[in-house]
Amino acid sequence: MPGPSKRQREAAEAWESLFRAQVAVMRRLQVDPIFKRLSIREYDLLFNISKCNTGWVRLSELADHALITQPSISRMVDRLERAGLLQRKTVAEDRRGVLVGLTSAGRKLQREIGMEHVREIDALIGPALTSNELAALKTLSDKLRVAVEQQQPQVRSTAARDARR
Repeated sequence: MPGPSKRQREAAEAWESLFRAQVAVMRRLQVDPIFKRLSIREYDLLFNISKCNTGWVRLSELADHALITQPSISRMVDRLERAGLLQRKTVAEDRRGVLVGLTSAGRKLQREIGMEHVREIDALIGPALTSNELAALKTLSDKLRVAVEQQQPQVRSTAARDARR
């Protein structure tokens, strides 16, 4: 059986590099003192809700954008609601769906942490990359995310396909 093609090796090396860079950045960000008030995952949830045009998002839709799984989101929403940072309401059209929105305290905390978080991101990766490199990184990351989201969920590798034959 032949080894991986040049293109497959390049894809694997690019993924490994991207993944290792992301892990290194996340490890540094997670220990930022700003995340003593909220964990980085709790902040991510508040951030995603803050990006909604209406200020409300279906609980089921949060899983598409957050860094955690649906069961974890439900438990986290419960905690953040008890802390007075989130509120819930039922969807008027179907009365089964649940919408989640920020309270005024949640919006205030998300903005405070967000401003400091942006400064920390800049301090961490700003010195490593030029403005042009940051723009290229964003363009390539967005392109990759869109392409992956458009793929069928169960794309099988050539090796997995060959093993079934």
